[in-house]
Amino acid sequence: MHISFLLHNAYGIGGTIRTTFNLAQALAEQHDVEIVSVFRHRDEPALGAPVGVRLDYLVDHRKTSPGYDGHDERFALPAKVFPESDGRHRQYSRLTDARLAAHLKTLEADVVVGTRPGLNVHITRQARRGPVRVGQEHLTLAGHSHRLRRELSRRYGLLDAVTTVTEADAHAYRTRLKLPGVRIEAVPNSVPAPAVAPADASAKWVVAAGRLTKVKRYDLLIRAFAKVVAARPDWRLRIYGGGDASGNEKDKLRALINELGLYNHVFLMGSANPIEPEWVKGSIAAVTSSHESFGMTIVEAMRSGLPVVSTDCPHGPREIIADGTDGRLVPVGDAGAIADALLGLINDDELRRAMGTAALENSARFDPGSIAGRHEALFTELVSRGARGRSRSRVHEALYLSRGAVLDRAYSLRHKAASALRKGQTA
Repeated sequence: MHISFLLHNAYGIGGTIRTTFNLAQALAEQHDVEIVSVFRHRDEPALGAPVGVRLDYLVDHRKTSPGYDGHDERFALPAKVFPESDGRHRQYSRLTDARLAAHLKTLEADVVVGTRPGLNVHITRQARRGPVRVGQEHLTLAGHSHRLRRELSRRYGLLDAVTTVTEADAHAYRTRLKLPGVRIEAVPNSVPAPAVAPADASAKWVVAAGRLTKVKRYDLLIRAFAKVVAARPDWRLRIYGGGDASGNEKDKLRALINELGLYNHVFLMGSANPIEPEWVKGSIAAVTSSHESFGMTIVEAMRSGLPVVSTDCPHGPREIIADGTDGRLVPVGDAGAIADALLGLINDDELRRAMGTAALENSARFDPGSIAGRHEALFTELVSRGARGRSRSRVHEALYLSRGAVLDRAYSLRHKAASALRKGQTA
């Protein structure tokens, strides 16, 4: 099969980029695979190009490049096709509308795969008839705005399949969106086996990794670790990850570390790529998020031989960790429970080693070869039965889209009526 992935920016750093590279490289062992990046802002991919995969781009952001597209007058005009409700809308323009249309209308592939909502919408509106259309969801339906969910309800019915990274999110798409005839499958992200030897559970370090954002609740982890240090001052915590452009979250975390007197026990390490050599320097991993769309860092840590203490947050941790076997699940927002779970592993060397071994074994199910096999089976089935786009009449598509337009109009009228009522009540 010829499989074409459409990615926002293959030259950046992020979980969607990493898992797309892993999947594409695994599929390329048996198939003709390409990744088309909407944007290119550096000469080489930050994560390294996937082996055996063609990499192309549509819009050049490199100001020193002869092909720099910033001078095109369409570059400054807001996109019309890429939905405003997708959080990346400001980065898109009439130029991206045109480049994506030219690419999708001439694409000779068996399967085209979008990797974020806005790009999936482009596929439904601009892909030529023929290729199987697959929309990947790397976030969660509940995490999308109401406006974006309405857009997806209107457009995703023109896809052949939607894949989510958790069963919980697949259930949400099946029950909350009306997508008759669309295949909805949960296929988790893949993580390759590290190139370094796994942790041996002897180091007195707890390790956490991920962007320094509020949703990761590193403040909670730091407060929990104060209790750990009170009982076991010989243990320390490293937190890896970059923050937002303002650096506010990092400053807040550093102030909290100083306030609690943990400056000799808790360390903000900055970003690390690759992260695997840092995981294996520890003996326990910690994840304290209030929400995870999947939990890539959980799988990365387990593949490095670390048991993971994680909050039981939506959606991913419970589908990855077997509580009490290869890690611990604790209530969201409970610093005491996090500390107790960490101390349970810190104070029991044999339990820590046993859980680390189980984590290493159980996480093998996320190997790229295994995950690629699941995607391959889905793609093969869809290709063999023929894309819905080949058999669906233009009248059927028009009716489906007009249904969405009617729903949008009804929502708009209700919204205006509610606004008028509120104004009348406050007048």
